[in-house]
Amino acid sequence: MKFMPHDYQTYCISYIKTHPVSALFLDMGLGKTVITLTALNDLILDELKVSKVLIIGPLRVARDTWASEIKKWDHLKHLDASVMLGTEKQRIAALDTKAFIYVINRENIKWLIEYYEMKKLRWDFDCVVIDELSSFKNHKSQRFRWLRKIRPFVKRWIGLTGTPTSNGLMDLWAEIGILDGGQRLGRYIGRFRDAYFKASSMNPQTGIVYKYVPRPGADKQIYNKISDITISMKAVDHLNMPDCIFVNHEVEMNTPERRFYDLLKTELIIPLEGGDIDASNAGSLSNKLLQMSNGAVYDEIKNVRQVHQRKLEKLEDLIEAANGQPVLVAYWFKHDRDRIISYLTAAGYRMNGMSGMNGAEDEPDIRDLKTSEDIEAWNAGKVPIALIHPMSAGHGLNIQAGGHILIWFGLTWSLELYQQTNARLWRQGQREVVTIHHIITKNTVDADVLAALASKDVTQEKLIAAVKAQIWS
Repeated sequence: MKFMPHDYQTYCISYIKTHPVSALFLDMGLGKTVITLTALNDLILDELKVSKVLIIGPLRVARDTWASEIKKWDHLKHLDASVMLGTEKQRIAALDTKAFIYVINRENIKWLIEYYEMKKLRWDFDCVVIDELSSFKNHKSQRFRWLRKIRPFVKRWIGLTGTPTSNGLMDLWAEIGILDGGQRLGRYIGRFRDAYFKASSMNPQTGIVYKYVPRPGADKQIYNKISDITISMKAVDHLNMPDCIFVNHEVEMNTPERRFYDLLKTELIIPLEGGDIDASNAGSLSNKLLQMSNGAVYDEIKNVRQVHQRKLEKLEDLIEAANGQPVLVAYWFKHDRDRIISYLTAAGYRMNGMSGMNGAEDEPDIRDLKTSEDIEAWNAGKVPIALIHPMSAGHGLNIQAGGHILIWFGLTWSLELYQQTNARLWRQGQREVVTIHHIITKNTVDADVLAALASKDVTQEKLIAAVKAQIWS
């Protein structure tokens, strides 16, 4: 295909080329892959400023996206990519293959750096691209620590994400620091935290801080610090995006079910024959209550204890209301998936692999979206009900052709996974109005999750607005 860049894409390409360190907060669907590859093509073949590139991304994206994107566009025909995945033998073979670009999944960063050290090789990647920079927000993670080791030996860094502060501004220290070596926000997380944040909740006896909030004016100070290397763009500003409607559906537990929920909330334990349901700390309690809101909970020996069917009943109502249109259902806990399948099959729907009335395997009504074949079937409109987990739907799936209705059976605290999952349907190429349903159990932790997502989104939107690219045609 011939690449005819939009004005915003031309702007981003130029930005990468003129900034040795660049962080691009690009909304889903804006074409960050072709933007980055076009800039790298110019830097490698025209300007001779880069000779060997390492691209780090989520496994599925590393496997399927970057190399195929190079083959897709005419102007990238002189680039070549070697994908370092699979067994160690396969990764070494890919590393030994001569190419301009090498792609690896983020879980194998440690292996790659250790391999260079073991072989006493000089680190020869002079440009590193981090696809989904937000996955490096945890400064304690192994991937962050290992990548930081080779930071001084790389002259050009490119970070890409659409969700830079899914947990708040604290995320930026690691994300920006891995790109610029701590030049803007400091080399130490403690000093950054002391300078821009204050404790909002802590244990007065141990001094352990549970939550930090920005000091007055700290957000603007942070924006100013990173503005010289950072730009943001929203898809709605540059693409013909479909409308998106959010709808909340409240269900309510009956009195015994509510009493069961409240008992765990107040006592932190429910004694049961065969295994108690207990919560050892605030995090565990939140997790257990979220499960109970969905309708079931794991006890101490991982048995599933049923609480209610209210969400399952509402899910069936929403599927029926779709009147045959394909529905994507997002779940969080494994028992949610199992109960959804059990409930819907009892109602007459067929799961993938079930036999029909004549003993033959009929086309299923319900299907997990996991494999390439599953995704192909969904996009062809052959899957009435698709089940998907946000952690597998988060990045790299193009499934907007298969439907326009998403139902959140159970919510996640992660703004990044929530937004990325929504963006699987709400993106360029979608031909219908997208409807996103939340099934909410009344007066439970579900409401807290929705409020937390909204609060995190406000923080992120302020950052996006502060570093928004100004383009004049």
